[in-house]
Amino acid sequence: MSTANHFSDNAYGITVGIDATNLSAGGGRTHLIELLRAADPTAFGIGRVVVWGSLATLALLDDRPWLEKVAPPALEGNLLKRTLWQRFSLSATAREAGCDVLFVPGGSYAGDFHPVVTMSRNMLPFEWGELLRYGWSMKTLRFIMLRAVLQRSFRSADGLIFLTHYAKEGVEKVTGSLLNTAIVPHGLNNRFFQPPRVQSPIKTYTADKTYRILYVSTVTAYKHQWHVVEGVARLRKRTGWPVILELVGPADPSALSRLQADIVRCDPEHAWVRYHGPIPFEQLHAIYNRADLGLFASSCENMPNILLETMASGLPVASSNRGPMPEILQGAGLYFDPESPNDIARALEGVIADPQMRSCLAGTSYAAAGQYTWKRCADGTFSFISATWQRNANSASVVQNPIKQ
Repeated sequence: MSTANHFSDNAYGITVGIDATNLSAGGGRTHLIELLRAADPTAFGIGRVVVWGSLATLALLDDRPWLEKVAPPALEGNLLKRTLWQRFSLSATAREAGCDVLFVPGGSYAGDFHPVVTMSRNMLPFEWGELLRYGWSMKTLRFIMLRAVLQRSFRSADGLIFLTHYAKEGVEKVTGSLLNTAIVPHGLNNRFFQPPRVQSPIKTYTADKTYRILYVSTVTAYKHQWHVVEGVARLRKRTGWPVILELVGPADPSALSRLQADIVRCDPEHAWVRYHGPIPFEQLHAIYNRADLGLFASSCENMPNILLETMASGLPVASSNRGPMPEILQGAGLYFDPESPNDIARALEGVIADPQMRSCLAGTSYAAAGQYTWKRCADGTFSFISATWQRNANSASVVQNPIKQ
């Protein structure tokens, strides 16, 4: 167990340790970078923040007067070495650094330091129907193992941050009620914000000036790009509109094979489906700015950052009706069943046919995206960490100083 320094005895405030052991890429790393960039932890009684991570991750963090970056040699190794360091060395390292509370944004933690605050970032291990889309594979087995690890981590944590109400409800169906939780959504980089454009009637579009539908997401089992391709094919056949579909994102090999087969079947001339593959995150805003409509067809999400980016880009949005998407988009989009090409075609036809509806949806979703700032995320995160430390300190004080009868 850690020995917490009470704030009244520590002129520098609380010391928070952050475990960035496995935040080597993707959304987890982006979250940490943006969180610390927007943060003012001193506003919450936190005087010092220590981050343990790889040299590559730490190099991306802005220098701040309250921030210390530490790169243990083990974190330059493979996943096994990083996991062993987190399991057997992190707790002692946090104590030696004088930490009062440990924040583990990666989710899984099996050490003995307390208090610890962790995060729920991945819904796939908690939704059997979605997980089994991968069949009985090594990927399924890994997610089943991750489910057990996360259950243990969440139940033993002193505080747990969820990104959406949907995620909290879904996780607690598995773990049971968790006592000290907060809902702190992620934020958006300002470069994604682009005011809505004037919406023109579809009849003004031609073969030379096509109407672009954009779907940005990893090509994998629960993202349903193949259903989107077929839905757009049905829309084109029914209306004759000059609509093209642009798909952006990395791909699982098996899912990519399925997508390519559907593209060949629905668009054998490669006239209107364009799969661009992965595009660097730093360039994504430019892709959104060239689109006319944003589409999001996932059926399993924790916090759909891509949906937020689409909303911020000033696009009318057609979205999956599953998961937390209605919680985020609310009345600012047109919904569809992501596993029904007919329903996808129906939703797209409804929104594309009506420029007034498109204008209204784009304006409403753009305004809604404005509440998802990294400053709000940082304030919510460090406020909760500080409150969890105080909660733990108060509990320890009650145990050490019981009221005499």
